[in-house]
Amino acid sequence: MDNAPHITQERSAPPATIVIFGASGDLTRRKLLPAVESLARHGRLPREFALVGVARTAMDDDTFGSSSLGGRNLADKPQLAGGIRYVSGGYDSPETYKQLAEVLDGLDETRGTAGNRIFYLSTPAEAFEPVINGLAAAGLNHAREGSFARLVIEKPYGKNLATARELDEVVHAAFDERQVFRIDHYLGKDTVQNVIALRFANSIFQPIWDRSWVDHVQITVAETLGVGTRGGFYESAGAMRDIVQNHVLQVLALSLMEPPASFDAEGLRNEKAKLLQAIRLPTDRDIADLAVRGQYTRGGTRDDLMAGYRDEPGVDPLSRTETYAAMRLNVDNWRWAGVPFYVRTGKRLPSRVTEVALQFQRPPHLPIPTNQLTELEADALILRIQPNEGISLRFGAKVPGHTFRVRTASMDFSYDKTFTEESPEAYERLLLDAMLGDPTLFIRSDEVEQCWRIVDPIIEHWTNDPSPIPTYEAASWGPTDADRLIGRSGRRWRNGA
Repeated sequence: MDNAPHITQERSAPPATIVIFGASGDLTRRKLLPAVESLARHGRLPREFALVGVARTAMDDDTFGSSSLGGRNLADKPQLAGGIRYVSGGYDSPETYKQLAEVLDGLDETRGTAGNRIFYLSTPAEAFEPVINGLAAAGLNHAREGSFARLVIEKPYGKNLATARELDEVVHAAFDERQVFRIDHYLGKDTVQNVIALRFANSIFQPIWDRSWVDHVQITVAETLGVGTRGGFYESAGAMRDIVQNHVLQVLALSLMEPPASFDAEGLRNEKAKLLQAIRLPTDRDIADLAVRGQYTRGGTRDDLMAGYRDEPGVDPLSRTETYAAMRLNVDNWRWAGVPFYVRTGKRLPSRVTEVALQFQRPPHLPIPTNQLTELEADALILRIQPNEGISLRFGAKVPGHTFRVRTASMDFSYDKTFTEESPEAYERLLLDAMLGDPTLFIRSDEVEQCWRIVDPIIEHWTNDPSPIPTYEAASWGPTDADRLIGRSGRRWRNGA
């Protein structure tokens, strides 16, 4: 295997068919099909390519082709023209998989897809098991000699550690782990991958990336939107399952892991798994001190008054589901022992921002008089994942003038201003990786288990806690308990600016 397949500049997929289960769903329409079209537009798909949609909704090939690609003219995209099929049927019906097998065999003959198949599960989680069992019963989980069959699974991967292990048993009864690609679209973002580039392609940062220099780290995933029409789903998920268990912990692992020996898939994923294993597991007696939840209420301005969570469609009027979660984590290893890591995520916050901020320790002695330090903050390195993607280095600088005054300044790197290359969408990158068989940016089974081991005790504690859930007004930065969480050590949250 190429030691660095995921950083090769020019890559094109081999002959293959992508089969999307849940083809009539929202994720397929908004993300997956535009990703396929973009891959075709940029010449990443071969002519020997086909796309098959599977769903309960009745539809024919032409309707799926025109609706899925927005009615666009496919004449200039030979990778797609004539290669789109649709299979209508129940996920638990053997007839569905019999028909699918016939369609796939036909495409091998007419499109030259060589028996290579990607089965993408874009269905609700309860359909994962019947789809996997249906594929196995039809023999579609095994590829013929020289071909491949791969399974791509969307989150949520279980609702807790026990159900994640149960799902793994179902998956591994039909597919080998090397065939399984658990997707977290955050890992497909160029700016998340830039965390790796920043750390391991620059010698200047490596000596200060540890407990000797870093005072604390903050990871923020803030959204301005509420749950919208996803109230029914969100009631069974909450912020901890929806964002922290996957996105936040994956970004944390990439930011804090040890340098891998090589940039192949297993080298990178081994180090992520080691970092997750080193996170100190919360116990029931200390959860109140290290984890905070909240739920947004009506808020905003007179001209833009936003509904509270309990007023959203599909939400229980007495709901105790958290729309905000914050934690303090400790990593028990040589590099990070004693450094607190603060993570938070929430809906209906004032700004949309995802970032990793390393705040450095202050100088041991400042010879400058206090009255000459104007608004001087601690040095910090901020990795902006979205929006305004880039990196900021915050430091102290002299203010121009006749007096010697020092205040905070920053140097900024912006993706948009520095590079002319177009950044691919996350799903575009990950679909191509799955077709190439590169699992680097996908999540291994042991990583999933470690993430659940971290959040499960907190979710269980909150579930059994009879006290009212703390609230925060929409368009505020969360419950006051979150400020106390970080404030106990004399620190404060960044405002996301």
